[in-house]
Amino acid sequence: MIIFLNEINCKENLYPISLTRNVADIRIGILTIREKWEKLINDKYKITTLEPTHTDFISIDANIIPTKENFEYIINNAKENNINFSKIKVFQYPWQIVEYNDWAIRADFELLSSQDNGIQLNETNSCVNSKYIFIEPGAHINYSIINAETGPVFISKNATIMEGCLIRGPFFLGENSVMKMGSKIYGATSIGSNCVVGGEIKNSILLDNSNKAHDGYLGDSLIGSWCNLGAGTSNSNVKNSGNDIFYEDKLNQSKINAGFKAGVIMGDYSRCAINTSFNSGTIVGVSCNIFSNQLTEKNIESFSWGNEQYELDKAIKHIGNWKKMKNSVFSNEEIDTLINIFNKKF
Repeated sequence: MIIFLNEINCKENLYPISLTRNVADIRIGILTIREKWEKLINDKYKITTLEPTHTDFISIDANIIPTKENFEYIINNAKENNINFSKIKVFQYPWQIVEYNDWAIRADFELLSSQDNGIQLNETNSCVNSKYIFIEPGAHINYSIINAETGPVFISKNATIMEGCLIRGPFFLGENSVMKMGSKIYGATSIGSNCVVGGEIKNSILLDNSNKAHDGYLGDSLIGSWCNLGAGTSNSNVKNSGNDIFYEDKLNQSKINAGFKAGVIMGDYSRCAINTSFNSGTIVGVSCNIFSNQLTEKNIESFSWGNEQYELDKAIKHIGNWKKMKNSVFSNEEIDTLINIFNKKF
């Protein structure tokens, strides 16, 4: 039997994160949606994001979040197209990925920390509630403080936490990622693989291969892959008035209330200059180069170069340069995806 993770009904509302990836490959908590399903079903089913050509499959919306407690309910009721959505968590908009991240880290930690290959913190570190701290072999952590009283902490293999870092859970640090000296992390925060982070981060998600390597504040935000936030970059996540914050719903050309705390949603391959100041409730498209001497606009379209258009050939070249910095290459498939996004826009 095949489980088809179907993004047809949810892809457009998850702009800009869904422009460059299948919804099933969005990370929320520790794992992506696809990885959650693969861990839970134990090879009983095959997972696919390509619509099967035969009838022996179960279609499940890719934005449904499976857990140990609910995955069998989801499968059984998806067969009958009878899922009670009040019993499960579903993210319809990108800011809900941040909103649910605390819950998702806890659920994934329960799923993953039962394995027996964790290592102990060395004596240079200080920890609180150590039974909720799981560290994979190969991680390097020295002279730091980890507090899991407020939620679990999961550190992946070959991650590095430099001296003087302060971490409060829930928190996830991905494989080969680096926390620079003196970083301050508040939950619920997830840092993907091959990222470099520093400064102050709170209740935010960085997807794989992105950097926020210097001082500055990132709060209540979702940053795509291959992004870079220049030194001193900060975002607003609360209005001075205390009023609720609205994001723009591009699909329905309306505004949606995200509550009184909401930061930046940034698509893949976007970068900003030093000391950039992002407004609360800002959405940044794919492949933007952002620089401004004042608060940014709240909606920055894909392929923006300041107030001008980012030329496609330059965008491809510059992304390739950033890929080289992490010993990667810009694949033909990725380039084709970027070209398609550009052609649809222009």
